[in-house]
Amino acid sequence: MGRQFNWLWAAFAVSAYGSGLGFGAFPLIAVLVLHEGPAAVSALSAVAPAVGALIAVPLGPWVEFRRKRPVMIGTDLVRFAVLLSIPIAYALGVLSYVHLVGVALVMAAGKIAFNAAAGAYLKAVVRPDGLLAANARFESTTWSSLAVGPPLGGAAIGVLGPVTTVVADAVSYGLSALCLGGASGPEERPERTGRRTHDVRAGWRFLLEHPALRALFLNNLLVNGLIMATEPLLAVLLLGELGFPPWQYGLAFAAPCVGGLIGSRLARPVVARFGRRWVLRVVGTLRVVPLVGLAFVRPGVTGLVTVIVVELAIIVGMSLYQPVLATYRLEQTPTDRLARVLTAWSISSSASIAALSALGGVLAAITGPRIAIAVAGVLVLGTPVLLRRGRRIR
Repeated sequence: MGRQFNWLWAAFAVSAYGSGLGFGAFPLIAVLVLHEGPAAVSALSAVAPAVGALIAVPLGPWVEFRRKRPVMIGTDLVRFAVLLSIPIAYALGVLSYVHLVGVALVMAAGKIAFNAAAGAYLKAVVRPDGLLAANARFESTTWSSLAVGPPLGGAAIGVLGPVTTVVADAVSYGLSALCLGGASGPEERPERTGRRTHDVRAGWRFLLEHPALRALFLNNLLVNGLIMATEPLLAVLLLGELGFPPWQYGLAFAAPCVGGLIGSRLARPVVARFGRRWVLRVVGTLRVVPLVGLAFVRPGVTGLVTVIVVELAIIVGMSLYQPVLATYRLEQTPTDRLARVLTAWSISSSASIAALSALGGVLAAITGPRIAIAVAGVLVLGTPVLLRRGRRIR
């Protein structure tokens, strides 16, 4: 798909594998190093996306009217620097919960800006008939990094200490910036048109006025929010109440990621046979069904197998669904507002994750993490109703 795409994919891959090594590092540090409880761990997952989303509000228009490659390089370098502050603070004995939240906040805002720029850049360097293949390749890379990274990260933490994977994650952002530096090529500076080009609300207006994207957008907010709200709760349940060692915690999330390779590889042939409307509606429904099974996790091997099976079922569905959704969103969005639409989507997703994670933390503090996970699993079963409204998907 061209040299520029190959460099973009290389940058994505190296940062994805770094993030795979650092998967769950912040909740793990909060639990094992700072000895925080369920409410604080959930707040870490809630406050950072919420405040990061607020910081990112002006970033959409800013990204829209700048060359995308320098924006991506800049956000990579910022994330490289702030992540390195964690092992430095840990080595000096001054690492605190507030510091952890602050770094997570910057990471959340940087991710939104990077994704907005990357989506617009992808549409510019890949032909329309190659977008689904490109998005499927990104999806398979994400899941393969999560299959390899967490067990290696868990082993590294056991041998070298709790902030080891944060160092690896930081280095991966530096390498990503170097890869993007190699993606040199013509990239015109976008021109401002109209009076309201500075307004990020144009992204939300487009999403809410587009009948099919509106249904997909609202469904995605609820599904991602409810699934991600269970992540810190599951960390507390597995690492705290059930006493899983870090390597088992990593394995519980790494092994099912093989399903991500399966789902992403199936995206193109399944769309060719059944159509993307079928994928977005049927697979979009099936991907939420298994979540409630996480409420039945028990100690020992049985509990570990339960987590792996449930996560495998969720991930196969998500990895088949997500490239199709991402491609449809790119195709339906005009180029001159794409960065703002992607920023609005990311901000809303972060806000949804933050709100639902906060509610999950409060519920877990009152009832325990197991019941909070069960509530999320039951609520997510109602989200496919929104997909039934997306009748105009083509």
